[in-house]
Amino acid sequence: MTKPESLFDILVVLGPTASGKTRLAVALAGELGGEIISADSRQVFRGMDIGSGKDLHEYGSVPHHLIDILAAGEEFSVFDFQRRYVNACADIISRTAVPILCGGSGMYLDAALRGYRMVEVPYDEALRTALADCTDVELVEELRRLKPDQHNNTDLLDRERTVRAIEIARGEEDGCAVCEPLPKMQAHVIGIHWERETLRRRITERLRHRLDNGMIEEVEFLHASGIAWERLDYYGLEYRFVGAYLRGEMNKNDMFQKLNSAIHNFAKRQGNWFRRMERHGILINWIDGSGDQVIQARESIKK
Repeated sequence: MTKPESLFDILVVLGPTASGKTRLAVALAGELGGEIISADSRQVFRGMDIGSGKDLHEYGSVPHHLIDILAAGEEFSVFDFQRRYVNACADIISRTAVPILCGGSGMYLDAALRGYRMVEVPYDEALRTALADCTDVELVEELRRLKPDQHNNTDLLDRERTVRAIEIARGEEDGCAVCEPLPKMQAHVIGIHWERETLRRRITERLRHRLDNGMIEEVEFLHASGIAWERLDYYGLEYRFVGAYLRGEMNKNDMFQKLNSAIHNFAKRQGNWFRRMERHGILINWIDGSGDQVIQARESIKK
């Protein structure tokens, strides 16, 4: 199969966790001469392999981007993603290959597909000094005042992130931020849909497999390498709950049950994000996860 000329500049494969996105994206990349760009907030970090679901063994010889580009423990924002995503697209297209954006981080997908302009705000030492005496509750209240529609809850849980979010919101408000123009990209978006109970079973089975095949050891190693438990907590559910187990705050069975439930709830939130994207004008061509995904994707592209 070849990409229909002039119909789209980028192919997007999205879906909830455990839906099979990577496998489908790799198959389509092989058929279209494509390269994959990860739209995942944690796969950028080296050493966060199992907990972030990189599934690098599935890529084979297919080139991939925005995976293992930062050391674990570093910061990575939606602005950072958008900038690197634009650069990766330009690089791939310059080699006449097809960019294939693959992931389930709704905010990242939204930033790429709707093209809203992320801004770069410099650090404001005067503001940071003024905020130093504020309590955590006061900081959260200030951020909610500046951003009533705040959707990144991790910015509300970590003091450093909250201060930075306030800094960015103030910068946007004051007009000091420098916007980067985004190129117009025509996207063809394929979404993988599973019946709820089937998806729940897939999530549970995948979690068991990961826990039995090194995820606990991965979190243990990350902490031993110098990443504080508090920092690991903000890298996602797997790192938070496994970290709690390793600290002795819950037994292994409780950790599994609570983590499993949390991932199911996360999948629901992903579905809400995708519906929100559709309400904002993004056409998602849904395929049935239980059918032959590649055949359905081919038909979607040919249409």
